[in-house]
Amino acid sequence: MHEDTVNEKVYIHEFINITKQHRARYMHHMTANWSPIAQEQRGQLCYGVWGVVGSTGPWPQVVNLWEEDGFAGLAASFRLEFGNKILQDPALEKWWAAAADLRSGGFDRIVVPHPGNAAIGALCADGPVGAEVYAHEIIGVPQGGAWKAADLVAAHADAARARTGWRLLGAFVTAMHALDEVILLWAIPDWEAWAAAEEEAIRGRDGLLPEGTGLLNRDRILLVDAPLSPLRTGRQPHRDDRTDWTD
Repeated sequence: MHEDTVNEKVYIHEFINITKQHRARYMHHMTANWSPIAQEQRGQLCYGVWGVVGSTGPWPQVVNLWEEDGFAGLAASFRLEFGNKILQDPALEKWWAAAADLRSGGFDRIVVPHPGNAAIGALCADGPVGAEVYAHEIIGVPQGGAWKAADLVAAHADAARARTGWRLLGAFVTAMHALDEVILLWAIPDWEAWAAAEEEAIRGRDGLLPEGTGLLNRDRILLVDAPLSPLRTGRQPHRDDRTDWTD
């Protein structure tokens, strides 16, 4: 967490259901083919694209996280996308057609970062994050308690890292909701660090969440970076990564 700066971005968080054996193609299509367009036309940055470890959650599935320049930036992006009769950017008709063959739908959230979260540019300033695997958690708390919970988890992040080796990259509160949901993203250096923490957690010795979080429910899945995901490469995807949309 970066307490010296305030993250005022807003994020689109997506669960994407993949068809057949198209996960690798879809992840490439989003990073190499979509993200350079989004950067140029919308000022939208790719925070991360991951494949879900199927043994820990739905499969085949991908998680995308896109960084927008606050709600005003998101509003401008929505106007570009939906300000036409077909509710889809006409310039991206070929891109959408290629994407449609790779996915069957999904579920999106608008999420707001804890102020101490680092934006993707700051996270990648020193190069790749260096995580072999990530833990993605959705925690439910009493209505109105999301920011308190996010504050507590962020304040506990250094202690959690010292105990488990897991680095808290972000705590995000779900918008357009009842302020009762927080999404946590942990960077885990290797599979052994994941296994050791799970051994502790299953025996009631959870080193990740502090007392007082107000936890009502919790769902943790594991993620692995797409090859061109910025946390893996240390940079945004760019035009040199692109391929023909039908590849």
